Amino acid sequence: MVRRLKHPMPSRNLTFIRSLIVLSLFAPGLFVHDIFVDHSHGIAANLPTSSSLPPQAKAFSPFAPDVHLRWDNRFLFVESNGLPSHNLMVGITNWQQQVPMPQDYTGQNAWRLPLNPVPAASPISVENRFLRGAIALAVNGIPIFNPRNNRGEISYKIGELDQWGGHCGRADDYHYHIAPLHLQSVVGTGKPIAYALDGYPILGPEEPDGSKSTRLDAQGGHTLPTLGYHYHASMDYPYVIAGFHGEVLERDGQVDPQPSAQPLREALQPLRGGVIKDFKRNGNSSKLTYDIGNDHRSIFYSVNANGSVDFEFQNGNAPTTKVTYTKRPVPPPLPSDSGEQHPDAPPPSRDSPVSSATPENPLLKPTSTFALKSSDVQDGGNLPAEFTGDGGGSTLPLSWTGAPAGTVEFALIMDHAAPDNVIKSYWVAWNILGSKSGIAKNEKTSENWALVFGDRSAMNHHIPKARGRKSMCLPSTLCRIPCTRPCRRTK
Repeated sequence: MVRRLKHPMPSRNLTFIRSLIVLSLFAPGLFVHDIFVDHSHGIAANLPTSSSLPPQAKAFSPFAPDVHLRWDNRFLFVESNGLPSHNLMVGITNWQQQVPMPQDYTGQNAWRLPLNPVPAASPISVENRFLRGAIALAVNGIPIFNPRNNRGEISYKIGELDQWGGHCGRADDYHYHIAPLHLQSVVGTGKPIAYALDGYPILGPEEPDGSKSTRLDAQGGHTLPTLGYHYHASMDYPYVIAGFHGEVLERDGQVDPQPSAQPLREALQPLRGGVIKDFKRNGNSSKLTYDIGNDHRSIFYSVNANGSVDFEFQNGNAPTTKVTYTKRPVPPPLPSDSGEQHPDAPPPSRDSPVSSATPENPLLKPTSTFALKSSDVQDGGNLPAEFTGDGGGSTLPLSWTGAPAGTVEFALIMDHAAPDNVIKSYWVAWNILGSKSGIAKNEKTSENWALVFGDRSAMNHHIPKARGRKSMCLPSTLCRIPCTRPCRRTK
């Protein structure tokens, strides 16, 4: 399905080239896959009687109303702000200077668990895999990541975790890296403390009758007549699960789909010698206290109603600093051609404000026939190495069809999704004549092209030459765009 945006522009009309495909760059190639729309089957907005609750919902009920549930006939959707009711951060000795911030795990960005999990034909180990994103969801709405961090180190063993088994990621998102066995004090022994993202429950070390779990398979689980298949967490590595017994989709090193955290400030570096001593919350305000040797320091921060956050850094013997981080405006979710919203669509990646276009202008009317493709890329295939940073860095040939009659110009935007779903923009080229229907391989730029993000070395490259894995979107919709950032035209 084509997703569309409409933007105001006081001067003249542009047609945005946005494709029906998402390109994910792997060294040495680029994987191409479709964006599909999967319509929901009547999600319940409120919890009805207990007799109609999905069985999985019962495990989350002790944490209401902080955890909100809804479901359809396939999935249980779990919503929360990503902050647990227990204390956090205390005891971390290997700290990357991130602090717990509320996350919007709601709506289309909610966690989803299969109501009817399906055993995988070949179970998948999580050892040195799934190092990005969550592998499970605790019943208090907090995600559980692989016990190894994204560098492959066991977080618990290098001092990265607090007394409750969690810490904050680069988006200031709190999550666990070991099983939150302390939740058994709330839910009871032998009850689920989490659900793996394949849909199977995770219990503590004991069975419901109090006996020790035995005869676990390679994934850390087994089947009992009264419970069906379930995992058992442990006090030792791998702490949570050793692998997925059920079917999951692995994409870009994580289970897909899953919610994304929204960073408000930059990811910071580890603070050598920093030890977190205390953390307190009072409504929307928090105070984190830490020591570096004999130097006592604190961070005060408050979340405002508009989403901005005021920080005050009391730096011990150094001067106090204050800064306010402002939440970037994000457009609302984009409608599909059918008028219904993709339930698994990621949050919008653009930060420019959206407004309604004038419907009388024919160039602003949506078109479902516009398509962007390349003769050198098969849908679902890999981009040859010559078009990547691992090859010669040739530019990808592009062609498009279905532009509305009267199109004056096209604009091409290039960006990619870095780790933690941070969108990094490269450049925008415009003044592409409306009479053109494509760009040839290694076609050079001219005075009719302009560069907006990035540097001049990127001018002749429609695929960045950077090495490594990236996600890239060649957007496909008809719109007009404002030049809200400094733009420079190259000669």
